[in-house]
Amino acid sequence: MPSPDQEAVMRGHCAHARYVWNLAAEQHLHWHPGRKGAPGYLEQCRQLTAARAEYPWLAAGSQMVQQQALRDFAQAMTNYFAGTHRRPSWRKAGRDEGFRVVAIRAGHVRRLSRKTGELWIPKAGWVRFRWSRAVPPSAKSYRVTLDRAGRWHIAFAMIPAPISAPGNGKVTGIDRGVATSAALSTGELLHAPGLTVRERNNLRRVERRLARARRGSNRRERVRLTIARLRARERDRRKDWAEKASTDIARRFDLIRVEDLRIANMTRSAQGTAQDPGRNARAKAGLNREILRSGWGLLVRRLEEKALGRVEKISPAFTSQRCSACGHVDPESRKSQARFGCTACGFACNADVNAARNIAAGHAVTARGGDGVARPVNREPQLLLQST
Repeated sequence: MPSPDQEAVMRGHCAHARYVWNLAAEQHLHWHPGRKGAPGYLEQCRQLTAARAEYPWLAAGSQMVQQQALRDFAQAMTNYFAGTHRRPSWRKAGRDEGFRVVAIRAGHVRRLSRKTGELWIPKAGWVRFRWSRAVPPSAKSYRVTLDRAGRWHIAFAMIPAPISAPGNGKVTGIDRGVATSAALSTGELLHAPGLTVRERNNLRRVERRLARARRGSNRRERVRLTIARLRARERDRRKDWAEKASTDIARRFDLIRVEDLRIANMTRSAQGTAQDPGRNARAKAGLNREILRSGWGLLVRRLEEKALGRVEKISPAFTSQRCSACGHVDPESRKSQARFGCTACGFACNADVNAARNIAAGHAVTARGGDGVARPVNREPQLLLQST
């Protein structure tokens, strides 16, 4: 809840952090493996000091904010070389807005009432914020961000302790889908909430209005902000669902098994190129949106963080075609999106629950079939037909 003057200062911090980050990214674009001269964090800090002495507009900003942008970039490059993240790219105004402050003291955060707190931000003074939870006393840094909906957020850097296992020996499998966001082997069907029908209709109407608005006009900015607020509402609901569902699952089960899905590959565009155009691009785009709207990756990521060391990923091959009762594999057993009926033993249940039970048992049928000891040897469907 910053005042207009404080908001102007904070927007300036965001602009300076983004500017310094982009300068660092530009420097590393001219570097490749085997070539010397890529500056590190300390060298870039010395360059920043020289730049602040030469340009008064840069010196008017917070040196801590600018240095932390360089430290964030150095960490991003470390993650890139470790192979865990993509190469850091340029930050864009209106999309990547935020800055980080470190070395906060005990008196820099104080509580005013049950729902309100105050935080000391460099050059902005005391800024009020909504006190949603207790600030950990061991937190030494925080990050302030501005989302596309125009909302300011503050997050204190603190890694919470993982949820301890209940010790009941229970194992669950989770099958992720579009119609049902997550199906548990216990028979529970979880659905990630989204926008209501009325909100979706309003979103489509506002998007048409955005297409007709002139670029750079005040009307276009107002319409864009309306769309951002609707999408932020959907994102907040999905995140809230993932947090509550992951906490509940981590508290109830000792071992959690999920499919090892490559979501980034599954949601790639099918548009293709001019020389090699794709097919059914519009249908694939709709499927991609539904997959991303279901929160597949968010749910598993939060489970891995909360149930540390208790999440196993197995191959998803043929989990939806295998009968969880007898082990028979046949694509004809999948009667519809929601119904599974085994062609061998007649077992019938919800298709997603059946797949979740196979995942819970670790029964992902590979191209070579089962091991023949712990479970039946299940061949690929075409090989099964040839052997009968």
